[in-house]
Amino acid sequence: MDDIVRQAMAKWPNVPHCYDWLALDARGGWRMRDERAQALKLPGDRINNAALLGFINRNYLHDERGCWYFQNGPQRVYVNLEATPYIARTDPEQGFVLHTGEAVPQLDGAWFTEDGQLLIQSGQKIALVDDRDMAQCLEALHMDGSAINDDQLLEWLDDAAGSKRLTFSYRGREVPVGRMQRQEIADHFGFVQKPQQDRA
Repeated sequence: MDDIVRQAMAKWPNVPHCYDWLALDARGGWRMRDERAQALKLPGDRINNAALLGFINRNYLHDERGCWYFQNGPQRVYVNLEATPYIARTDPEQGFVLHTGEAVPQLDGAWFTEDGQLLIQSGQKIALVDDRDMAQCLEALHMDGSAINDDQLLEWLDDAAGSKRLTFSYRGREVPVGRMQRQEIADHFGFVQKPQQDRA
């Protein structure tokens, strides 16, 4: 967290929290949701200003409820998550990189959803892989120790019994790949996709 943010929090400790104005889309884009976007249930305008993006990423946290927010000076701006708290992209040198710019040092888990989306876990961080990067991920997948193609992956996704073992090779380690229903992700990993203000 930035020092200037800590100072603002100490100076103004009781600023009301903000809800529904900021969102993280499934490709790692921060979106500003004004009153019109909220009323029409639109995703909002994508934020492209590099300085603002860096500020949001450095001050991105979660509370004890599993709600994620951007600490904007003394105010918490809670984030609506289209998918997961982090979105991962592939990088030829660093492997996976989170939307915040942080490299993923290791994988502790990997799952495919029923619609073929890849989830990865590193420590306490859970990320959906940007769908535009799935082609790069295919070459890291192995079934019973052998490389696979698109058709074999589709067959594995359709095989509910899971008769064949799928793994993801990352930094010299083969990580077992499981299955997870999209609707179960938030509960399983303990995060809230759309934070709501507590009603007293």
